[in-house]
Amino acid sequence: MSAMEFLPLNIVVLTVSDTRTEADDASGRILAERLTLAGHRLMEKAIVPDDVYQIRAILSRWIADPAVQIVLTTGGTGMTGRDSTPEAVRPLLDKVIEGFGELFRMLSWEEIETSTLQSRALAGLANGTFIFCLPGSTGACRTGWDRILQAQLDARTQPCNLVQLLPRLQER
Repeated sequence: MSAMEFLPLNIVVLTVSDTRTEADDASGRILAERLTLAGHRLMEKAIVPDDVYQIRAILSRWIADPAVQIVLTTGGTGMTGRDSTPEAVRPLLDKVIEGFGELFRMLSWEEIETSTLQSRALAGLANGTFIFCLPGSTGACRTGWDRILQAQLDARTQPCNLVQLLPRLQER
């Protein structure tokens, strides 16, 4: 079997925060830098307050855009009263990727041990678009990208990767 070539993907980044601005959004910046360094295209980067309806509004726009292949979110996955990213995202999903949160927490265990229990990292598919919801810390974004997403969003990763599924996501 011959090696696949790298296929750049169209990716958007959403920071969910009541306090972050473009000037101090370190987690969103880390994701944007890492995805572009990997050879992907950053189509848009946005910051929204931790509000279910504002999160859903921008995600719905991106999910409806056939050019957007991947959505990365950071923030709002914790346990406080304002943390609402999973609640905003879950109803939009056609399918949940159960293993993403499990794998993220397993890898995070190596760094923060039992504190990983507080992570509600989530991933799924909506209208043929992959959505990955990472915690808001820079460490969590590094772990999520470096240890999971970079490989799975690279067509050359064997034995399989998420890129090879993209053409088949809209099958009915």
